Amino acid sequence: MTALILQARLNSSRLPQKSLLPLGGRPLILRVMQALELVHGEVKILACPEDSVSAFAPLADEAGFTLVSGPLDDVLKRYCIAIRASGADRLIRATGDNPFVFIDAAQTIHAEALAIGADYAGYSGLPHGSGVESVSCAALLRCETLAQDSMEREHVCPYLYHHPELFKLHRPLAPKCWQGSNVRITVDTKEDYERAKILYNDLLSLPLSLRIKGENIIAAWRKCFIPDEK
Repeated sequence: MTALILQARLNSSRLPQKSLLPLGGRPLILRVMQALELVHGEVKILACPEDSVSAFAPLADEAGFTLVSGPLDDVLKRYCIAIRASGADRLIRATGDNPFVFIDAAQTIHAEALAIGADYAGYSGLPHGSGVESVSCAALLRCETLAQDSMEREHVCPYLYHHPELFKLHRPLAPKCWQGSNVRITVDTKEDYERAKILYNDLLSLPLSLRIKGENIIAAWRKCFIPDEK
């Protein structure tokens, strides 16, 4: 069974309370969950710190996500709590500041990971804020025991890809249609947020089936922000 586990918090230092900022008239975190609803996963979980539960609970309920809470800075532990709660053997990891996830790329990397039995899979070369990671739950639970560095615990997966001798990794370059090293679609700063509002409104002109495709998101970003690019 696959669990889609989305991490989010409220206390961002660069853009406080960004998860609750409006995007298309609704909170950003709700828009992220709505996009991820289209990613395969028998269980969908919003994993947040204890201090965010009251703010996130009604939004998770609206989006059909189960809310699980855990430590603020030990996000690896938070994921492992969610794994145990779900009983999943595989997870798709997503983050709450990425409302423009490439759904087609997410499905593809997850399918590749399952096909080859990778402990960790994630594309390189995607725009910042567009990807997910596919991870073996058993491997991540092993990391919970082994990882000691605070960075490895806060960012969840570094212990996996820093130890290829212990885990089977799959980190291919993304197909050309999804590549975009100069494209930034995460929401981490006020400038990111202002761009996200423009991009979200532009994409609304497309039917949902096209709005979620990576190459269409890249095309919309370039039209909005570098329209004279040849």
